[in-house]
Amino acid sequence: MSFTPDIQAFCCHYTSQQTLAEGKEGLKEDGMPENVTLNRLVCTGKLQVSTLLKAFEDGADGVYVAGCPADTCHNVKGSQRAAKRVAAIKKALSELDVEPERIEMFHLERGFHPEFIEAAQVMNKRITELGPCPLKGEKK
Repeated sequence: MSFTPDIQAFCCHYTSQQTLAEGKEGLKEDGMPENVTLNRLVCTGKLQVSTLLKAFEDGADGVYVAGCPADTCHNVKGSQRAAKRVAAIKKALSELDVEPERIEMFHLERGFHPEFIEAAQVMNKRITELGPCPLKGEKK
């Protein structure tokens, strides 16, 4: 059985500038997995725990957040707040006997850089190996 995971990425405007410049086709050429959906945010610090949980509720097999480096966030502490929220989701998943590795926080430099693509590839590989998220259940 072939499995292509649904991965939702929540990305800071500054760390995802590459998406604007290259567009979907350019990102694909750079190695961006097509099954990663990019959700651009003004700042990852605005990301709520409920939004991350809703991504799983809506069928995501994996979720990641790409924010500024913790000590150089454009909005001072936004990426630090996001990292705390990701940690809270990891804990909640663990308590539900779901792999906490299904969610991750990446701190990336602003602008054009291969690490943006690498984060997507890392999550795609990890979630493919883990298989479908047990929270998916069956749609009614």
